[in-house]
Amino acid sequence: MTGVVKFLHRQFVVPFSEMMKTFQHNYAQDGGYFPRIRGVLTQIARFQEIKYGDHVGTDELGNKFYENNRFFVGRNRWVDYNQETWADKWDYNASQITPEWHRWLHYMTDDPPTKVPPKQRPFLIKHKRNMTGTNDCYVPYSTTRPKIESWKPPN
Repeated sequence: MTGVVKFLHRQFVVPFSEMMKTFQHNYAQDGGYFPRIRGVLTQIARFQEIKYGDHVGTDELGNKFYENNRFFVGRNRWVDYNQETWADKWDYNASQITPEWHRWLHYMTDDPPTKVPPKQRPFLIKHKRNMTGTNDCYVPYSTTRPKIESWKPPN
């Protein structure tokens, strides 16, 4: 009889407890109505999957990093990007991850920067996100004369 009980436990109780952990982890932090359901639906819309895990740390940009070793390697570490404004919730970019956390996220090291802080070097500058494709992007201008003239139609 214990084999049947273990089978039923694995089939019904464990998935239900996993679902409850997911709802607790994905609680919407912005207030409003139905924050647990909204948090899960927002995560589905942003990442096309529902995950929960242990909070490993937060970087200086406000990104939260999680780990759950029940998932496959390559899928067990992830980042929840900073969501201070509505635009930040939907306009996230991989360049928003600082180099220290990038190392941990891509398995270059097993220890997150919260356990083993990186050595501070005097030549390093503060990290900022890539502004390509935004209004704040860098646009170079040419100081040389064009080699050909563009055609101007007669009036």
